[in-house]
Amino acid sequence: MSDNEAPGPAPVRKSQYAKGAAKRRDILDTALQLIAKQGYQASTLQHIADAVGLTKAGVLHYFDSREALLAEVLRERDDLAFARFGEPSGDSLDLLAAAVTENETTPGLVSLYSRIVVDAAAADHPAHEYIADRYARTVGAMTDAARQRQADGTLPASIDPVTFGRIATAISDGLQLQWAYDESIDMREAFDVVMAFFAENAQPRP
Repeated sequence: MSDNEAPGPAPVRKSQYAKGAAKRRDILDTALQLIAKQGYQASTLQHIADAVGLTKAGVLHYFDSREALLAEVLRERDDLAFARFGEPSGDSLDLLAAAVTENETTPGLVSLYSRIVVDAAAADHPAHEYIADRYARTVGAMTDAARQRQADGTLPASIDPVTFGRIATAISDGLQLQWAYDESIDMREAFDVVMAFFAENAQPRP
């Protein structure tokens, strides 16, 4: 470099990136735990910041907004659920049923999901694309499960598989909304009753 050449920015060390990634992970994990225990409304940005030893501005250094952080919490919740349940024993409908049962142990995250699903309908919401993709993936998986069960003779062949996929997804979401008001509701029992109704009206396989 010549004497007249201005020095460039100091290189950012890999350790700085690693520390930043670790702190971001800490914030995300802490937010998930707080929301699971205390609920959506009680887990303010200040509560999360206090729990990780940062200011609100410090948290916003890693996440653009509280909404962006909550969107990542929801994504993390989904990733953890899939990792915990793994591939369903039968089909994706089994996985959805297991998730319905799991939801009863995390009321705060159920509340978060129900709230974000509504708020994220706005195109500029940080979770908009994720929720849209999540619905597409969920309905798609339920549609595939419907086709498999129709082939097995455990779901009526007269039902359109895509329609069934939307119905199964809507039942899960609707139960979560009702459960947010009354936790005495047995979501899994209600879900199983509907699925049993479909199965009982299927034509036996020849």
